[in-house]
Amino acid sequence: MEMFYTTFDNIFIILSDNKLIISSESTRKFYNFERIYFRSMNHFNSNIKLLRNRKKRTQNEVAVALNLKRTTVNALENSISQPTVPQLQAFSKYFGIAIDTLINMDLNRLSEMQFTDLQNGFDVFIRGTNLRVIATTVDRDNNDNIEFVSEKAQAGYVTSFADPEYIGQLPVFQLPFLSKEKKYRAFTISGDSMLPIPDGSVVIGEFIQDFWDIKSNQACIVVTRDEGIVFKLVENEIEENHSIRLISLNTQFEPYKLPITEVKEIWKFVCYLNTEIPEPESDSAKVLQMIRELKTEIRSIKHK
Repeated sequence: MEMFYTTFDNIFIILSDNKLIISSESTRKFYNFERIYFRSMNHFNSNIKLLRNRKKRTQNEVAVALNLKRTTVNALENSISQPTVPQLQAFSKYFGIAIDTLINMDLNRLSEMQFTDLQNGFDVFIRGTNLRVIATTVDRDNNDNIEFVSEKAQAGYVTSFADPEYIGQLPVFQLPFLSKEKKYRAFTISGDSMLPIPDGSVVIGEFIQDFWDIKSNQACIVVTRDEGIVFKLVENEIEENHSIRLISLNTQFEPYKLPITEVKEIWKFVCYLNTEIPEPESDSAKVLQMIRELKTEIRSIKHK
C-alpha cells in the first residue's frame, strides 16, 4: 500500500490506495471527510524533466521559479520522491499543462504537432478519467452528499469548485432515488433559455469524468471560465474542432460554440426540482412550438 501525507492551510492530506483523503477542522460537521480520487503518478517524473529540457531550463532555474530546492526538483525528476499537492499545482501552473496530463500522459510519445497544440492551450488529454479533481462532502454513513450551489453562490463556485474548504461550506441534502455510486450536485438555473424548465428551478447533475463521453443533445450543467454556470443541451464536437456546441431548449436563443479549454466541469442532467405547478400549454403555444421545431429541423438539414 502506497501512502504519504502532507499539510497546507490546516488541511490534512493523505494518499492511500490511490485515494486522496482531505480533512479539515473547519469541516468537522461533515465528519472530517473531503474526498478527491487520485491515481498513481505514472509519468509525472519523466514529464517534468522533458518539459524542463524543452524550455531549456536547468533544475536550479525551475527550483528558483517554484520556490523549491534544487535537490527537490532532482528527486522528483528521478522518481526518488513523489510530489505534494501544492507541488503538483505549482508544476502545472509553471508549464501551463493540466495536472491530469502531467501525471497520466507520456509526453515523450507526442509528435511536435501535438506538443504545439498542448503549448497553445488546447490540452487534448484532459479527460478526467484518471484524476477526479472534485471535492465532495459525505454524511455520517460515508455517502456522498448533494451539494447545493444557489444562484448567489455560483460566482464563488466558478473560482473555488475544487477547493474542499469552499465545498464544505455549501448546503447539502440527499435524494434516496439517486445512485450511491455516482456523484451529484445541484445548481439553481435562471432565465428562460431552457423552457419548459422554469426560471429558478434547481437542476441536479451527475459528474462527468471524461468530456469525450458526452453524448450529443445531452442536457448538461456546464461550469465555464468566463460565462459562469450554464444549463444547455450539449453537442460533443471535441474531436472535430476542440469545442462543444451549446443549445437552448427555447429556440429563440441561438446555439453557440464553446472551446473545451474554457470548460471547468460538466454535470449531466438527471432531474430538476421546482415548487410551482406548470401552467397548461395553450393552443397558440403549441403552434409556436411546432414552428420552432420546424426551424430547428431546417437548420439541421442546412448543416448537412
